[in-house]
Amino acid sequence: MKDILTVILAGGKGSRLEPLTRDRAKPAVPFGGLYRIIDFTLSNCLNSKLRRVIVLTQYKARSLDRHIRLGWSFLNPEFGESIEVLPPQQRIATNWYTGTADAIYQNIYSLEKEDRPHTLVLGGDHIYKMDYAEMIRLHKESRADLTIGCIPIALEESRHFGVMQVDKNHQVIGFEEKPLQTKPMPGSDSHCLGSMGIYIFNTQQMFELLCEDAADPASQHDFGHNIIPKMIEHNRVFAFPFQDRNRKSIAYWRDVGTLDAYYQANMDLIAVDPVLNLYDREWPIRTYQPQCPPPKFVFNSEGAPGEARRGEALDSTVCPGCIISGGHVQKSILSPNVRVNSYAVIEDSIIFDGVDIGRHSRIRRAIIDKDVKIPAHTKIGFDLELERRRGFTVTEQGIVVIPKAEHPDTFRIT
Repeated sequence: MKDILTVILAGGKGSRLEPLTRDRAKPAVPFGGLYRIIDFTLSNCLNSKLRRVIVLTQYKARSLDRHIRLGWSFLNPEFGESIEVLPPQQRIATNWYTGTADAIYQNIYSLEKEDRPHTLVLGGDHIYKMDYAEMIRLHKESRADLTIGCIPIALEESRHFGVMQVDKNHQVIGFEEKPLQTKPMPGSDSHCLGSMGIYIFNTQQMFELLCEDAADPASQHDFGHNIIPKMIEHNRVFAFPFQDRNRKSIAYWRDVGTLDAYYQANMDLIAVDPVLNLYDREWPIRTYQPQCPPPKFVFNSEGAPGEARRGEALDSTVCPGCIISGGHVQKSILSPNVRVNSYAVIEDSIIFDGVDIGRHSRIRRAIIDKDVKIPAHTKIGFDLELERRRGFTVTEQGIVVIPKAEHPDTFRIT
């Protein structure tokens, strides 16, 4: 894999995930208690034996940069292996990246120095397991100029994806970016073929196309809108069907671009038989592991009859550093260093790092960001109109989202 340079586009703002993205880029949003969204793409790279990765950042990148530095700096640059965070250089233009193609174009100077014949371009904001080596092998064997990872999607979801048409040899003969209506894929009346935002280019040809596109004032400088449709006319472009490494009966790939999709993907993890297998030692998902003690569950039988404090968690994920001190947690995800005080009840919720749940509080169907202090006897998720008046985000499916506390010692819910 030494002839492959991997570039991860991780500068996305993720406005549909606000308030979780008010202080962090979308790829840096916590997921599953212990992980960040970008960990899945980075783990796929590592498991696919891709050891030279450049992460292009832009929007509120401090949290993402810190996470990669702490959790992903173990590779040895002396052997040509590293995961490098590259902020905007403004060598070519003084503006922010205007599209996915422009993000690569503005970093041509850095990418040329790598001198690798093939470039794998990935997004850093999807949840899935994939061996990129299989896609790279097919790209080389088919003598393709571009290979695009693809997955079947429901026709009504086409407005969220790039949609392609292919011939019997999987060569792409048509491509539309986020069409309102499109044709079904061969063999299905209800699905079309959607782009996963995974591309393998022949590097030199990619540079030439990006330079041509940059000179076009009418272009949106985007792979889906501009580069790919132009390549289909003159180049060999192939589709690579997604090959899942999740070892389940149904392929797992999630775009967690909305709060409801993000919530459901997290809840998938705590099912009795979770659709995303995080316990597969043959395809591990790596992340930064904070130095925390094991989780602790406190039981105290003293007190009035019926008032015993029993710390317990059922059908839940509880990360290191958590203390469930006489509270009850069910069908929830607790990130590191969460404290659940006596008689508090948490149900169907995602609790981020450092949250403190006060005594007798009740939390239902909520996402609570870092360092929030929930006062005693507080109810969240039971009166959605009250939550809106408090200024909290309430999703279409009724999930209450409480933003990160900027000042942990003083932030309170009233």
